[in-house]
Amino acid sequence: MYETVEDGMRREIKEETGLEVDDIQYLFSSPNVYMYSGMGVHTLDMDFLVRVHCDSVPVSAADDAAEALWIPINKVNPAEFGLTSIRNAVIRFLAETLRK
Repeated sequence: MYETVEDGMRREIKEETGLEVDDIQYLFSSPNVYMYSGMGVHTLDMDFLVRVHCDSVPVSAADDAAEALWIPINKVNPAEFGLTSIRNAVIRFLAETLRK
């Protein structure tokens, strides 16, 4: 409560990876439905490009992350992302990024 999306992202990224965020840039959003207690809950996924200091290294993965590591953009494989909504966001991000 009482924090912006950007502040919440900075806090969560720090908590989950130990990384300090330098910049946050909004990219796009996608409607989504998550199943919760047998019911479909409509949500809106918001995707951002987050920049950290160039020599930053993830300290560790915390409770919401299985692991934290850097992958060269040309080695990112969307099929390795478990959630359909995240996989679709990665596909869209790569298509838009590599097109530029």
